[in-house]
Amino acid sequence: MALEYNTERAAVKLMEYGRNIQKLVNHIKTIEDKDKRSAYAHTLTDLMKQINSNIKGNQDYDQKVWDDLYLISNFELDVEAPFPMPDVSAIGKKPQKVHYKSSNIKYLHYGRNVEIMIEQAIAMEDPESKAAAVIHIGRLMKTFYNTWNKDNIDDEIILKQIKELSNNQLDIDIELVKEQGLFNNNIKENRYSNKNSRDNNNNNRRRNQKRRRN
Repeated sequence: MALEYNTERAAVKLMEYGRNIQKLVNHIKTIEDKDKRSAYAHTLTDLMKQINSNIKGNQDYDQKVWDDLYLISNFELDVEAPFPMPDVSAIGKKPQKVHYKSSNIKYLHYGRNVEIMIEQAIAMEDPESKAAAVIHIGRLMKTFYNTWNKDNIDDEIILKQIKELSNNQLDIDIELVKEQGLFNNNIKENRYSNKNSRDNNNNNRRRNQKRRRN
């Protein structure tokens, strides 16, 4: 009996199926009757599914097996199959590089979403809604900063960064922010009340007290 050495054997196209599957594919290629050749090919794909059971998790695993069969045959297998022979040029071709939207993020720990929120806040026409947006952005930035840093960041720095990212188009009274803790997440997000509204409430309270005394 003649011995076969690995160095003398043809290279196995797909190692996951082994050399015996490759020999069977080579045999099927020699069958002259196309119907018989096709029947053997269908039987062989069922065997290939059993051998390489890992591909069953793939959504298109039936087509994957047939593609593997064509590959093993060096794309020389003419059979009636449920899937067409893949384009030879596509085999081994590297996928195209996915082009992501490039943008220079000023502060990486805040991310691009904060910059988008700032752009949306700039476009707001209602001053009260814009002020509420600045408060929400300030709280979010403070949360992100504390996630990456152990030290707390001062509200003045947060506001300075908001003004920088908005090209000085967004601003808020820093004294009011500090007094009411507007950039702190433990403060309920009520409708923004500016300092003038608070002063008006105090004036109304004094008038009511004066009426009661009179």
